[in-house]
Amino acid sequence: MLDKFKDECGVMAVHNHREASTMAYLGLHQLQHRGQESAGVVSSNGERLYMHKAMGQVADIFTEDVLSKLPGNLAIGHTRYSTAGDSAVLNAQPIMVDCNKGMIAIAHNGNLVNANEIRSRLEGQGSIFQTTSDTEVIVHLIAQSKEHTLPEAVCDALRRIEGAFSLVMMTRDRVFAIRDPRGFRPLSMGRIPNGGPSGDTVVFASETCAFDLIGAVYERDVKPGEMVVVGPEGTFSRFFAAEMKQSACIFEHVYFSRPDSVVFGRPVQTSREAMGRQLAKESPVEADLVVPVPDSGVAAALGYSSESLLPFRFGLIRNHYIGRTFIEPEQRVRDFGVKLKLNPIRSLLVGKRVILVDDSIVRGTTSRKIVRMVRDAGAKEVHVRISCPPTISPCYYGVDTPSKGQLIASNKSIEEIRDYIGSDSLAYLSLEGLRVACAEGEKTTYCTSCYTGVYPTEFIPLDQIQPMAVKKP
Repeated sequence: MLDKFKDECGVMAVHNHREASTMAYLGLHQLQHRGQESAGVVSSNGERLYMHKAMGQVADIFTEDVLSKLPGNLAIGHTRYSTAGDSAVLNAQPIMVDCNKGMIAIAHNGNLVNANEIRSRLEGQGSIFQTTSDTEVIVHLIAQSKEHTLPEAVCDALRRIEGAFSLVMMTRDRVFAIRDPRGFRPLSMGRIPNGGPSGDTVVFASETCAFDLIGAVYERDVKPGEMVVVGPEGTFSRFFAAEMKQSACIFEHVYFSRPDSVVFGRPVQTSREAMGRQLAKESPVEADLVVPVPDSGVAAALGYSSESLLPFRFGLIRNHYIGRTFIEPEQRVRDFGVKLKLNPIRSLLVGKRVILVDDSIVRGTTSRKIVRMVRDAGAKEVHVRISCPPTISPCYYGVDTPSKGQLIASNKSIEEIRDYIGSDSLAYLSLEGLRVACAEGEKTTYCTSCYTGVYPTEFIPLDQIQPMAVKKP
């Protein structure tokens, strides 16, 4: 109902914990914002793998009874929004197979830009695919590798794929954590001291907020191009690819990640408040108060308020208890969908010049309705400030974005967008300002292709990708 980019996926892995599947479930609960279509957990008791996955949200899928049937000290988990493959339980992850390299389960956050090409070649050689997910391509490459050990076969497979992949993988007695050489998507490593039957518990997650709930301490990020293996011999790592220029997704800091996470080594809340301060420096306006579009605009609005010395007020209240379906009245109510989610506090807005802060404008339809809602609540002026640059291009690296034709900033000037959404003024944060706010430098360089249209990899335009391999709106 709110016009936002769709979240990607979240992955979780646990090694050496008496309640590994429960720890994985709790971690996925913290990563629910990264995908709400399906979720799954695979566990191991050292002898065999056990799996449960289903459509729906984490808390609904994993009951006590379900978790009791996922025994063992190892587990991996996944929560999914489909960026590649149909939205169906068939494509829910982790994917589990019994192949010539043994029992393997794998979960993937990202998107492979050469998946269609590899899949066509493998099918021509006789491979049979069970899903339409690009993740299954990795499994087939591992199985077909001529390398004799699983770690070598995995490295061999990883060198054949291109794009974004943060992976967790599990065998009967080992957990693998892998990040692509450009480091598009986050993947962090943590530890629960003496949490397991044989010492420390080692955990991996897409975001560090997953560690907080289970009592794990953030240790470090899995490095781009690194494979970390945790098994009976301990923890070791190796690099499977030559070093490449890092292309960390800057939108993780703008919108996707939770503000209580550390992503790419930097607190997300710090970045978002810095975006707001930078936005206030670049685009000041005379006004009475700063109002965030909840929840994603809150941190940037705090930064804008701090820099501009204008009061911060929650002038819009979000209803977090909207179900998957609702009954709309027969008599049409204008902006009904947005009103289900947001409601203005009229006493704060009436007669005021309001700065409305949000993280992005995608199609512009929701922004238009929110501006109208604030005006109807009595605001004298509405000035919209966006804490990132105009989004002009789709993402091919694990974010479900509209086509270029549906992105309003691809087809309209900023003044035309302002006129469409009906605000008194509109300003975006500059790309340079965003880089400064996210502390781009020697330690981290970002992928900004959604703002520039310049991509760090060769890619196949959406209209040339077969629906079987990658399905996007």
